[in-house]
Amino acid sequence: MGLFNYSQLPVNTLVGADWKTFKQVTEGQHIAPEKRASFLLTKATCRLLSPFACLQNKKYRKLLSNKPLENDPLFILGHWRSGTTFVHNIFAQDKHFGYTTTYQTVFPHYIMAMQGFFKPVMKMVMPSKRPTDNMELAPDLPQEEEFALSNMTACNYYNFWFFPERMQEWCDRFLTFKDITDEELQEFKQTFEKLVKISLWNTGGTQYLSKNPPHTGRIKTLSELFPNAKFVFLMRNPYTVFESTRSFYLNTIKPLQFHTISDEEMEQNILRNYMELYHAYKEQKNTLRKGRLYEVRFEDIEQDALTITEDIYRKLDLPGWEEAKPAIEKYILGKKGYKKNKYQYNPRTVQLVNEHWGEALDVWGYERL
Repeated sequence: MGLFNYSQLPVNTLVGADWKTFKQVTEGQHIAPEKRASFLLTKATCRLLSPFACLQNKKYRKLLSNKPLENDPLFILGHWRSGTTFVHNIFAQDKHFGYTTTYQTVFPHYIMAMQGFFKPVMKMVMPSKRPTDNMELAPDLPQEEEFALSNMTACNYYNFWFFPERMQEWCDRFLTFKDITDEELQEFKQTFEKLVKISLWNTGGTQYLSKNPPHTGRIKTLSELFPNAKFVFLMRNPYTVFESTRSFYLNTIKPLQFHTISDEEMEQNILRNYMELYHAYKEQKNTLRKGRLYEVRFEDIEQDALTITEDIYRKLDLPGWEEAKPAIEKYILGKKGYKKNKYQYNPRTVQLVNEHWGEALDVWGYERL
């Protein structure tokens, strides 16, 4: 257990942003009076740390900027709360994969320099479990790279974590890229490629392993960056996803916000943006040639994760299954007693999901309640 839980965090995760990104994300934003102390402490800490980012930039230019990737990434896709973390952790047992760590998501500019100082501090203060689902948290564990990107560029959907009033705008600009400008798109590509290279350097992998729900609506852009990338897409019962996402947004995110919106407005945003992501994926997946995409229900993975993992390796022609199998099998067996949250679908949940997400229920073959 760390010194703080999520409800007690004295600063926001923007402490690890470079100063340019911090200013772009926060300039002109509404800061609630009760959040002002947290905002000012975050701002002061970020300003204090930012000058040290140049140490990594120099090392990156010297060692990595012109170095090509050995392999294009493997992307694990799916809406939030669809089981992507579990699948990410399974594949991370294969040591040929490299990934973005939890430490790197908060301090992406202090990986190639100063990690030895900042990481022990982070380990001491961070919670040991995710409050939403009790999944383990630790600085070196694999983590969703969108958090790191949010500290590296203002072209990021997760700006809404801090300023939820603009959630819909950032969905259309930075989640599905419908309204993104050419300049913003180029900045995203350059920033993400840099993150991938530093992540591989940090973890010693030869192929980047991505788990990032926002990428679900970015297949076209990711394929432009990495023409031979492979994709695994997870479906999960939409009733469960809605309950879990709502709980996550209304509990885990709130301590990180600098202002708030009503629970009802957040709920409507969840309903809308789920379908925005669904339609973006549905449209863009058809651009992938055969052998680059594997679609699977998370409920099937829960039943037999080892068999499905092997099938993914075979169907996507991923290297190293036999070498990685013992570690993967050990990890899966170690999760047999894991207690998941149980959701009771009240009539209102059923009505909302049927009304707004009915297409996903029908296309994916989930029975309507």
